[in-house]
Amino acid sequence: MRSRRRYARAVALALIGAAAVAVSAQQRFFVGGEPEEGNPSYDGRLTFTRLRYPGYGGMTPEGPGWKHDYPTAERHLTKILSEISYLNPRQDSSNILDFGDKQIMRHPVLYFSEPGYWQPTDEDVKNVHDYLVKGGFMIIDDFRVFHWPNLQEQMRRVLPDAQWQSVEPNSAVWDSFFRVDDEDLQRPGIYGPPVQYLGIFEDNDPTKRLMVIANYNNDVGDAWQWSDQGFLPIDLTNEAYKLGVNYVMYALTH
Repeated sequence: MRSRRRYARAVALALIGAAAVAVSAQQRFFVGGEPEEGNPSYDGRLTFTRLRYPGYGGMTPEGPGWKHDYPTAERHLTKILSEISYLNPRQDSSNILDFGDKQIMRHPVLYFSEPGYWQPTDEDVKNVHDYLVKGGFMIIDDFRVFHWPNLQEQMRRVLPDAQWQSVEPNSAVWDSFFRVDDEDLQRPGIYGPPVQYLGIFEDNDPTKRLMVIANYNNDVGDAWQWSDQGFLPIDLTNEAYKLGVNYVMYALTH
């Protein structure tokens, strides 16, 4: 009898342990995606900086929309930057910052995924406004037609007078490191055609500084993330890296 009780207790404990593991895995699958690694101490080096908004909008197994492709996309892009330039970016870590965090002022390039779910506070809006007018550059990615109304509405709060414009083939951003020609810009992205690159320029003047770029109907970060897996076309991932490198180089030189 005592032996049977011990056996029953052992089985119960095993089942509880298995359930706990299953719940933990489920929480990671449905809520968190990859664990956040923690931001490195600031040392002046170029560090990939991803913006985070609250909530679970755009939830997938990778987590909420702001977190998609993390952290592999940033690791792969910074590896490419280190191989082809003297920038010496951080490759071992990256930043996740809230829109209202004053630390964004230390980073010349910010990356922002799935803008359809972004609901900034007034403090967020002011912080992003100050960042952009002081010379910062923001990349908006993983961006499809249903994201557009919310992105327009929120950016009107950030820059009330700004107008979205097509970033034409003669824009300096397409020649800041690699030459990205018109044929490259028309090439289908992750979501297929049509791909469009929409921007906000200083004083709404395309001859002045580009402050924000949105990869409409594309997910450049997805191509960075999966570039080493072999199931995306090489041309697509190559073009995605050219865009990423050009964005960073443009931000650092304008």
